[in-house]
Amino acid sequence: MTGREIRQQFLKYFEEKDHTIVKSSSLVPRDDPSLMFTNAGMVQFKSVFLGEEKRPYIRATSSQKCLRVSGKHNDLENVGRTARHHTFFEMLGNFSFGDYFKEDAIRFGWDFLVERMGLPAERLWISIFREDNEAFDIWRQYVPAQRIVRMDEKDNFWAMGLTGPCGPCSEIILDQGFGVGCGREDCSVFCDCDRHLELWNLVFMQFNQFDDGRREPLPKPSIDTGMGLERLAAVMQGKQNNFHADLFEDLFEQIQSLSGKMYGKREDVDVSIRVIADHSRATAFLISDGVIPSNEGRGYELRRIMRRALRHGKMLGFTKPFLHQTVQTVASVMQDAYPELSENLEYISRVTHSEEERFLRTLDRGMALLEEETRRLKKEHDTRIPGPVIFRLYDTFGFPVDLTSELAEAEGLSLDMDGFQQAMEEQRQRSREHWTGSGSEGVEEVHRAIAAQGIRSTFTGYERLEDRGRILRIAVYESPVVDVGEGKHMDALVLQQGIIQIVGEAHEGDRVDIVTDITPFYGQAGGQVGDVGAIEGPDFIMEVENTAKPMDDLIVHQGTIKIGIAKQGDPVTLRVDAASRSSTMRSHSATHLLQWALRTVLGNHVKQSGSEVSPHGLRFDFTHMTTMSQEELDRVEDLVNRRIIENHPVRTTDMPFDEAMKTGATAIFEEKYGDRVRLVDMGGFSRELCGGTHVRSTGDIGVFKIIHEGSIGASLRRIEALTGTGALARFREDEKLLQKAATILRAQPAELVARIQRILDRQKELERELETLKSRLASQHTGDLMDKVRELDGVRVLSARVEARSPRELRDISDKVRDRLRSGVIVLGAVEGEKAFLVAMVTKELTDRLSAVDIIRQAATKVGGSGGGRVDMAQAGGHRPEGLSEALEEVYPSVESILRS
Repeated sequence: MTGREIRQQFLKYFEEKDHTIVKSSSLVPRDDPSLMFTNAGMVQFKSVFLGEEKRPYIRATSSQKCLRVSGKHNDLENVGRTARHHTFFEMLGNFSFGDYFKEDAIRFGWDFLVERMGLPAERLWISIFREDNEAFDIWRQYVPAQRIVRMDEKDNFWAMGLTGPCGPCSEIILDQGFGVGCGREDCSVFCDCDRHLELWNLVFMQFNQFDDGRREPLPKPSIDTGMGLERLAAVMQGKQNNFHADLFEDLFEQIQSLSGKMYGKREDVDVSIRVIADHSRATAFLISDGVIPSNEGRGYELRRIMRRALRHGKMLGFTKPFLHQTVQTVASVMQDAYPELSENLEYISRVTHSEEERFLRTLDRGMALLEEETRRLKKEHDTRIPGPVIFRLYDTFGFPVDLTSELAEAEGLSLDMDGFQQAMEEQRQRSREHWTGSGSEGVEEVHRAIAAQGIRSTFTGYERLEDRGRILRIAVYESPVVDVGEGKHMDALVLQQGIIQIVGEAHEGDRVDIVTDITPFYGQAGGQVGDVGAIEGPDFIMEVENTAKPMDDLIVHQGTIKIGIAKQGDPVTLRVDAASRSSTMRSHSATHLLQWALRTVLGNHVKQSGSEVSPHGLRFDFTHMTTMSQEELDRVEDLVNRRIIENHPVRTTDMPFDEAMKTGATAIFEEKYGDRVRLVDMGGFSRELCGGTHVRSTGDIGVFKIIHEGSIGASLRRIEALTGTGALARFREDEKLLQKAATILRAQPAELVARIQRILDRQKELERELETLKSRLASQHTGDLMDKVRELDGVRVLSARVEARSPRELRDISDKVRDRLRSGVIVLGAVEGEKAFLVAMVTKELTDRLSAVDIIRQAATKVGGSGGGRVDMAQAGGHRPEGLSEALEEVYPSVESILRS
């Protein structure tokens, strides 16, 4: 049975058991700030287990994309070296949300493995939590008591966190036989070898844990199970190694073909092939889900994965990029289950190839650093490479420690591993400081409490801007709130952790969150800012400064009580600011036209990576490898404005998700969609899934003007634009600036370019004259410097202070001195302000005896700085200019000492 067939059989089995098949969520968790990547099937259901969200089903099943490279589930360094570890894997799971519990979960698990998959019942063992007698009694219906083992909390008790849902778990374990694993006669399920293979973990969520250690039974116990597809496929295909299952077969064949190396001949080659196969899968899926290689957060983890694969490619003899080819094979193998891979294939390949080329350049620079460090150590008669150098090779240049160790050993050197570990810990700390979660602000505890009470809001803002409702809850902020300025939104400050509590009434001047049963106010979501306006009750008026949507079906009006007292239960009239909403709608509809135009001009690899639409304009982030040319920007702008002028109708339709996707609609893959979605169709050429508010026809946008395009990260671009009256105001502002510039230059606006060009030409002419004069003065000064040359052991050495305003000017003077000296050593220094800087040069024929880097480092200590460079030219700077004279004078004895050593 192939891996594809096993996946289909699993989902079909549980569908037959009344489970809803739920599509895999993105590897980027949308609603869990605590996770860097989705690492288990239950992640997309976490809010359901916590009672914060209700879905139209109480049983679910999925095959979930997972990645484990960080945190406590960090498998990266073991991947390729063991039979079971992976970065990317698929987790098969079935879930019950307050429906069935232990008896059915156990029955389903046993029935699927034994009856559907045909595994031998006599070789299955069961582990349970030591206190779970209920599970023991149920399992006794299927296996004898001697094959049920009790384990401690560490192994068989699961918790979502320090508090919240938790419970015992039970694992189904396969005994693979005496010939597998350690081979000891006393081998048991407690042994760490591969003989007893953990197949399926069943988690029985039956308790709620409190911060004081108490556990109370949950009113509706739930089930969460997980089983690795790769592991089950290996078992079903009679393999003792996951990598030998058919899921990796095409990748193995391609890697062997590209490298010319055969699997199964040498262990080091086998490890490299397994690493490349695994990391190709992780790379393809991560980039498809919107992660881009970078130096922090998720992008940093992707870069680590890719560079580890490329390092192993180097070990196999690859000298050119290859990973962009293996990710195409991943897409080919997995596209049936994950069609987004083939849809994004061009983009995945381009991003991968770009990172490969960057690393190959980095690899050469890393080798140069190691060679330079080796020379320095030998000259100083040291035998150990410092920890910071090992870390720099590892972190900046992608060198694994074992590669550095191997290269060092060949030179008779060892590694300072304590120093390396210290540098690694400092990096982890920096990573923790940079890591800010999944991008969600997180839901305030008070909002969680409101949602837990079953409070929900009905949104009517698609049809009207004014409606009547009733106050369900009021929360008052007791900490002072500072104005965040015009154009900003209250949520940027109010949703910070502060002192807030649910109250029965709020008074004039109070900052509040108010939830009503019905509201026309749009809560901030999908990149669209929240509405502003007013709420009026019998005895109060509230100014709504922002509307938040901390979770589905909960809309929170945030603002200030301007007059009177607001009370829970008050009937209210809610009025959205019509001008603000209209401007926001123009911005939002324009982003849809913009995405269509970008894909038309640049290609289908363009994917939305983020957006913000507000009354003040729009920001649209998208995937693209290069800077857009002015011609491309003009074409995009023209396409959008043409569609505006054509005044196409904008239609919205509520329909099932699958039906909407069949229309060719664009969806943000990491977005969480329900079974029913809202399709926004503009003239049949732009179709997107979107819950935001839009104009009735494209002509209502008025006009569209791009005001900025730039990079926000590797392969990520950002466009900022204006619409309607905002664009008109910008046109007037630009016209005023143009007229002002024309007045200053005493020219007509049409003559400005020619006038400015003449001014620039004259400036360049004057700069050339100035450089000529400076060169003449420098040549005269060079002649004076030659009088200070000393000859040491047959080598001419010059060390002197000169007048220079920058390191660049100092290098220019040094070049002229070297040309006149022809052979020797030059060290020049200068002071500018509170800083001293030095340049050292060694002519080529002397670099086998002298290194400019060694000379400059000794001199730099006298000015309180450090330096570096090449053996023939090095630079340094320091914050103690008073030490420059001493630094320059010591050059002579220093060089003499090196020559005589």
